[in-house]
Amino acid sequence: MTQKTDTLLDRIGRWLAARLQVESSGYEPYTPSDPETLRRTLEPGDIVLIEGNQRISAVIKYLTQSTWSHSALYIGDALPEPADGSERPRLIEVNLGEGCVAVPLSKYRTYNTRICRANGLSPEDRDHVVKFMIARLGLKYDLKNILDMLRYFLPTPPVPVRWRRRMLAFGSGDPTRAICSTMIAEAYGEIRYPILPEITRAPGRASAQSNYMRREIMHIRHHSLYTPRDFDLSPYFRIVKPTLEYGFDYRQISWSEEKTKM
Repeated sequence: MTQKTDTLLDRIGRWLAARLQVESSGYEPYTPSDPETLRRTLEPGDIVLIEGNQRISAVIKYLTQSTWSHSALYIGDALPEPADGSERPRLIEVNLGEGCVAVPLSKYRTYNTRICRANGLSPEDRDHVVKFMIARLGLKYDLKNILDMLRYFLPTPPVPVRWRRRMLAFGSGDPTRAICSTMIAEAYGEIRYPILPEITRAPGRASAQSNYMRREIMHIRHHSLYTPRDFDLSPYFRIVKPTLEYGFDYRQISWSEEKTKM
């Protein structure tokens, strides 16, 4: 057998990927995720949006004008328990450098998260989405796509708003593998589940939407242009909040009242 040659582009790609995944200091979530509560709330096929704090996260949040920079798909207990006794991986995501991997819920214990659930999803289609993602485990991000990574080194590039989404899809090879939302959108596309609505011209309101916006929505229909924010904005995905699922009662909250100074 011949060993794969480690080229200069491979080494540069690994270096760039490592730089882009450096975490910012001082990040503190408003409401840290509780993995156990998340596990009780989540259903297979749910999408977990994450407010990342890596260098690449800042760029994605800027270009998409959103809090959410990353997404992962919950697969429940579809994968076996690890032989070493560690936590079962219940999320599938795509990371720059690693590619498509399965990770435990506790990975995002210290991040702001949001659950997006496809409304009315049938058990058969739910299984199809989960199996689609599992079948892609091990797919690698091509580190030779240097242009695909270099564009993330400009945290606030002087790009007009209407071009920012396209900035995410600029480059060579498979340009959007760094953003897991594209693969999740592809999985939901397999079952013909909508994410963003169609724009229709109502009688007497033909000028309500610009020609550019209509064209952009049509382009977004391709899975390669979906971003984490789109699942949050979609009218077909429900936002599920774990704290409200188990009998939240505001009257039971204990407040620390400040004493009024006389």
